[in-house]
Amino acid sequence: MSDSSYSAKDIQILEGLEPVRLRPGMYIGGIDATALHHLVSEIVDNSMDEVGAGFANEIWVELSPDNTITITDNGRGIPVDNHPKYPDKSALEVILTTLHSGGKFSNKVYQTSGGLHGVGSSVVNALSEFMNVEISRDGKIHKQTYSRGIPTSKLEVIGKTKTTGTKITFKPDAQIFGENNIFKPVRLYRMIRSKAFLFKGVKINWKCDESLITSDMNIPTETILCFPNGIKDFLEETIKPRPKVIDEVFYTESPLANDMGKVECAITWIDTPHEEGNDGGFFNSYCNTIPTPEGGTHEYGFKSAINRSLKAFAEMVGNKKFTSVITEDIFDDAVVILSLFFKNPQFQGQTKEKFSSAEATRLVDNAIKDYFDFFLTSNPARANLLLDYIVEKAEARLKLKKLKETIRKSPTKKLRLPGKLADCSSKDRTGTEIFIVEGDSAGGSAKQARNRLLQAILPLRGKILNVASSSSEKLNANKEIQDITEAIGCGVGREYNEDKLRYDKIIIMTDADVDGAHIASLLMTFFFEQMPTLIENGHLYIALPPLFKITDGKNHYYAMDEEEKDKIIAKHFKGKKVEINRFKGLGEMMPSQLKETTMDPKSRILLKIEIPPKTEEGFEDLKETKNLVANLMGKNPEYRFRFIQEGAKFTTDLDI
Repeated sequence: MSDSSYSAKDIQILEGLEPVRLRPGMYIGGIDATALHHLVSEIVDNSMDEVGAGFANEIWVELSPDNTITITDNGRGIPVDNHPKYPDKSALEVILTTLHSGGKFSNKVYQTSGGLHGVGSSVVNALSEFMNVEISRDGKIHKQTYSRGIPTSKLEVIGKTKTTGTKITFKPDAQIFGENNIFKPVRLYRMIRSKAFLFKGVKINWKCDESLITSDMNIPTETILCFPNGIKDFLEETIKPRPKVIDEVFYTESPLANDMGKVECAITWIDTPHEEGNDGGFFNSYCNTIPTPEGGTHEYGFKSAINRSLKAFAEMVGNKKFTSVITEDIFDDAVVILSLFFKNPQFQGQTKEKFSSAEATRLVDNAIKDYFDFFLTSNPARANLLLDYIVEKAEARLKLKKLKETIRKSPTKKLRLPGKLADCSSKDRTGTEIFIVEGDSAGGSAKQARNRLLQAILPLRGKILNVASSSSEKLNANKEIQDITEAIGCGVGREYNEDKLRYDKIIIMTDADVDGAHIASLLMTFFFEQMPTLIENGHLYIALPPLFKITDGKNHYYAMDEEEKDKIIAKHFKGKKVEINRFKGLGEMMPSQLKETTMDPKSRILLKIEIPPKTEEGFEDLKETKNLVANLMGKNPEYRFRFIQEGAKFTTDLDI
């Protein structure tokens, strides 16, 4: 094609909401399940802005069996009079069909709001199979319908009313979202529950058709979410029943200087055995009720205030050890809920994952520090207890730093690797795997079964140390932990470096019995505590070896458990005499069997280990994961006993 063929006729002009449907990822971050649920956030956030402005105090969210969702509020109602710039269109139609339109670009209508980009409602409209809108204001109920961003009816009055508010019903478009098109009740419930926490006293009515809720979801079909103490209730409920370092939660709500808004925060510290780089806490931050999972300047300001206040108090009481403390030591085990209401906020990206208004750092710092100073000085015994705990964290970090990183061979540095490691021969990480196996016997079979070019084998001596209930001294001294760390090569905690990871896949391969499951749990705990980024980036797997081999002399099949064994016999050997071998361990399997069933990428089954994402809905998922690991693997046996009691009702058969 010559250059002359490129002319004005090749220039596309996208009008209205066409850009949204053509490139939805630019506006909602993608077309996956997270993006789908973000549509609901956009509409709920508009209702929350009405609450924040003082014009609404109640919101209704209802999920129907046909995958439609309805969000209603008792605010002022979207204006329905004709827009001055578009005299043939109502303000409602302009808002729902025009990008960058709305009442939030100045401070005249909303002092603080989350929807400053002016794309929320119109984007939801564009990406919906249909959207029906009812507006109650001026004594009338107005209605208009849309499909994929285009009006399908005129704005009409359908009744009278004495109330005001906005009601929006929409169904996401399967043409856009495909298989990700179905709303998940648990994600929606958690999202609106977090909204209710973020504004004291607001009522959010939740209703979900009972046909959509299963017993394992643990959410109600209908309830009213209202929390008089706001984020303090949120924090207390979040950490329950984990032990706190100090009994009292620090909480404050204070205005920002220059009438820029207000900040509300709650913080406490969890008493956990987690080591450096493995926070037992978490930091949930919001701006104008919008979750900011990537943090931002409001978090910088908060951390600065707490850091400066603690260091000033330590200096005042003569705690010289506190000089070794860094910010990460303070916040590793801190549980923080930070909610900022801010005029004209700036975010990075349309999905608003990171707050970026530069002046917020100073404003938040100044608004919080004096209150935290008073919190410390008003109870010196409590404050000193907190200082001592943070100093212990700093000392543990410094000791853990002695676990040196191991890098792949280079001209300037010789690689130190564990003596039992049978390394692969490839010098390129691409496609390589390391199998962490249980015992020398299994290790011997695995070494014979492996692909020497791409597969490495590291045998362990039985059960490794439980890092969730061990001190840093034990961790540093444990030979098995050191061997794993050296073999993988990427370092631990803050020393983790993805570029130095020696293998693409780290595969836990243990016996298909209770002991094997326990060893796998200990290894998963180690990686979760010491190398969470390795899991987040998709490098950790569990191999699934079979428990049975069924053969009639000519044909053979492998089964993972009793149920699969019975199905195979019924399907392939009905009426035939078969021989059933139960593998007591990987070491009893012939190398050829181990290769065929567990190690060969063409025929094996791997279970990928994942950590909940750091998204709006993932906040609570991640919290639950951390709590579960701490409770089941920590020092307190009461949590494990309670877990066993609660899970016993689901047990129908014990294979002992």
